[in-house]
Amino acid sequence: MEITTADYSGSFITITDCPDSKLPEYAFIGRSNVGKSSLINMLTGRKGLAHVSNTPGKTQTINFFLINENWHLVDLPGYGYAKTGKKIRAGFGPMIENYLLKREALVCCFVLIDSNIEPRKNDLEFLGFLGENQVPFAIAYTKCDRLSKAQLDRRLTAFRAALLETWETMPQEFITSAEHRTGREEVLDFIQQVNKTVKK
Repeated sequence: MEITTADYSGSFITITDCPDSKLPEYAFIGRSNVGKSSLINMLTGRKGLAHVSNTPGKTQTINFFLINENWHLVDLPGYGYAKTGKKIRAGFGPMIENYLLKREALVCCFVLIDSNIEPRKNDLEFLGFLGENQVPFAIAYTKCDRLSKAQLDRRLTAFRAALLETWETMPQEFITSAEHRTGREEVLDFIQQVNKTVKK
């Protein structure tokens, strides 16, 4: 898929405020500081589309981006550590849950996993939540350029083993690096193929 246009559509607190659109939506979510904004900018080819910050937990709203005028990329707040006020942080759970469970236009949720760290409990729990509620999702491993091939293989093997303790099969996976644009073609081709299915 070639990205010809990528435009910011707005930031919202509740799903009732989100755009009243029938266009398919692809949500991106992960632990704070997983490299979500960098990945979104890499995928869209727009360096400043999503705000990149060194401070974890900066995304505090549901952010919509209209891609090629025919689908939405949705940037969701991260889960896990966020250096924000307790009241704001407490609102992340219901905001994310309502979007994932009630947003009819949601086609797939990309869950970003940092390939540089061991499997985290909240990552596995979040994937379990999606599975239990039958929310379609795919896994995108981030920052894969920071590891050697052998190191990356060990990390992915460990994560898959942890996930397969409760799952029968692995979901769709993508190896990505915002720095080297790794995985861009694969992720966008996946979205393109899903879009064709959704619009039939």
